[in-house]
Amino acid sequence: MASSTVHVPTAHASRYLQQLCKHWAHNLAVEFSETDGKVTFPRNARGADWPDDATLLLRAHDDTLECRLEASASGQLAALKDAVARHLDRFAFREAPLTFDWREA
Repeated sequence: MASSTVHVPTAHASRYLQQLCKHWAHNLAVEFSETDGKVTFPRNARGADWPDDATLLLRAHDDTLECRLEASASGQLAALKDAVARHLDRFAFREAPLTFDWREA
């Protein structure tokens, strides 16, 4: 299992966490509160055929949004990092582009 974590600097972490989770709840399995979120991406999302599902775990802090991706393959991880960054930048248009310095586990 491949994983990567980023701490995105923002004063609006809880807002973006909730927006992202609500957005993806239309098509994906999502659980969230004001401070924590979990999004499950199925292994066959968007026509892909990955070995397993992938998971995005979110935690809102006072000055950062922590995002941790866990995926079954490096290609799946790369695609999801891009998707998370694009969606968060869209929700944070007033302060975009946000800083994404992903760290591999």
